[in-house]
Amino acid sequence: MLSVSGFRILLDCPLDLSSLAIFSPVPIALEAHESLETDSVVRKKQKIEKTLDANDLVCAEPWYKTVKSLHLWDASFIDVILISSPTGMLGLPFLTRTKDFSAKIYVTEAAARIGQLMMEDLVSMHMELRQFYGPEDSSFLQWMRWEGLEVLPSELKKIALGTDCEELGAWMPLYSAVDVKDCMRKVQTLKYAEEACYNGTLVIKAFSSGLEIGTCNWTINGPKRNIAYISSSIFVSTHAMDFNFLGLQGNDLIIFSDFSTLDTTENMENDNTYCDPVTSSNASDDLYNLEEIAASLLKDDESMEEMEKLAFICTCAFDSVRAGGSVLVPIDRLGIVLCLLEQMSLLLESSSLKVPIYIISSVAEELLAFTNIIPEWLCKQRQEKLFSGEPLFAHVKLIKERKIHVFPAVHSVELLTNWQEPCVVFCPHWSLRLGPVVHLLRYWCSDPNSLLILESGDDANLALLPFKPMAMKVLQCSFLSGISLQKVQPLLKALQPKLLLFPKDLRCKIQISEANTIIHYSENETLCMPSSKESTEIDIATDLASQFHWKTLKQETVTRLDGELFMDQGKHRLLSGFRQADSKQHRPLLHWGSPDLKRLLTELSKMGITGTLKKNMDSAESKNAAGIIDIDDPEKALIDVRETGTVIITADENLASHIFKAIDIVLDGI
Repeated sequence: MLSVSGFRILLDCPLDLSSLAIFSPVPIALEAHESLETDSVVRKKQKIEKTLDANDLVCAEPWYKTVKSLHLWDASFIDVILISSPTGMLGLPFLTRTKDFSAKIYVTEAAARIGQLMMEDLVSMHMELRQFYGPEDSSFLQWMRWEGLEVLPSELKKIALGTDCEELGAWMPLYSAVDVKDCMRKVQTLKYAEEACYNGTLVIKAFSSGLEIGTCNWTINGPKRNIAYISSSIFVSTHAMDFNFLGLQGNDLIIFSDFSTLDTTENMENDNTYCDPVTSSNASDDLYNLEEIAASLLKDDESMEEMEKLAFICTCAFDSVRAGGSVLVPIDRLGIVLCLLEQMSLLLESSSLKVPIYIISSVAEELLAFTNIIPEWLCKQRQEKLFSGEPLFAHVKLIKERKIHVFPAVHSVELLTNWQEPCVVFCPHWSLRLGPVVHLLRYWCSDPNSLLILESGDDANLALLPFKPMAMKVLQCSFLSGISLQKVQPLLKALQPKLLLFPKDLRCKIQISEANTIIHYSENETLCMPSSKESTEIDIATDLASQFHWKTLKQETVTRLDGELFMDQGKHRLLSGFRQADSKQHRPLLHWGSPDLKRLLTELSKMGITGTLKKNMDSAESKNAAGIIDIDDPEKALIDVRETGTVIITADENLASHIFKAIDIVLDGI
């Protein structure tokens, strides 16, 4: 959460879907239900910690874990929400359905559409699961009561409560399809690099991050600070538009929020290639270094490595179907799925095997169609296919040739009549608790020739717990999901921020030069950033600029202008305002210095005011030294001139006005 120019900005609003692992899937839950309660009571009495099994999982309709303490937030305090990815908006309906929510939500066009389909699919899968549990009743939340939490094994209790036992309130029942539609009505979509001005003060832009189709990083430009927010990014993508890091240059504050390397064994402690982001040489050297750094960052070695991983996965899948087994792929990364479809289809087509590929999802047909009409959101290689008359992705042709079959549900009549094995199935959900994957995994888990492909990073042992014992082979793969540690420091060198906010959790992974410009942040910590701009720029209308009359005030040159000051596109602007006709000259609003007492007496006498200087100046003092002028005509008055100021004392307001005019003539002012 950022507070910029008085506005509160929330960066992303995701769901922790990995926490669904504590629930028992259907139909596993129904089989384990009878023994669960008895076993829990025994363990509660004996306080025995045993190896986890399927009976330890929570047998109830799943709730969903949101951002910690989201239920305590006052939604009316949030002014702006910036969404960086489709998964970053899965928790939005929890906020938008609250009564006082009025924030402006910004998200790219592609991410908004994909995120909406993901939310609709999640609701569809949950409703299918809910049919097995029936309507809510008083015992629905039994597992969330302390008696239920107390008997949970420590591993499940840690997921449910968090390490500090403060996350129980983060669990919420899933939103509805109506909530999703209402949420999308409150979203404002943007193209890459398109400006959005909030309240005339903040200028917001999205730049491609390369992670997935439509994902982005954000820049926030305000009167006092320019901010760049870097989420998980990939420099060269095989499907999405590449990471536009050059669009993030020129920002004095960078918030680095790519945690993809947190769980890796990669370490950069001994890397000395980094230079302080604020240090620089001459301009020509900087330009050469920037081009050199950009070239090194945009090398496609990482994308080539990703393609090799996909080729290996396809080879393993081919071996399984050749042995008579089937392949189950519950990966949710859209770009990975599209590339896998292409490579797997080519491999199967080059062989003599006639193996069907099924895609089962309530939104699959719409999602696949959408990916083929958005060339502006894809990498250059995909865009070039458009000009050559080819489809952006191969699945379009393969669906027409009936090599790929798309179905909305695992129980659809069309799928049952078309079904044949061995086959390759792409379906949700990667948590292995919702969707078609539960039924298919239960069906194939005892087949040693079948293969389950999972993305590493989550606890596979816990995810597979309901399906054990398993004879099915499991292949866990890690895909590039962010900036590698080797490229973090060159990236910062290219961006040259004045101030860097860097995660404290990554401090042990990479050593960035310790300087005043680097501040480490952590969860539940509030940081106040120093202002990077000592002064504020203002655009002045040309007719006002022609009225400049500069005067020197304490070694500063100042002038006075009359106009209307307002904010527009994040900038202060001064325009000519409506001025009432006034024959009198504008009186100065600011004076400085001490009046010359002898000259002041002269000006007063010209106005018919007589007085005497009661306190004479010493010869060693300047002519502006302190003194008192006693006025006796036309009325009594006193002018007390001191080093700190001048005081006019009189009961006659008209006389006081004339004395002020005399002082105005003597003193400098604007």
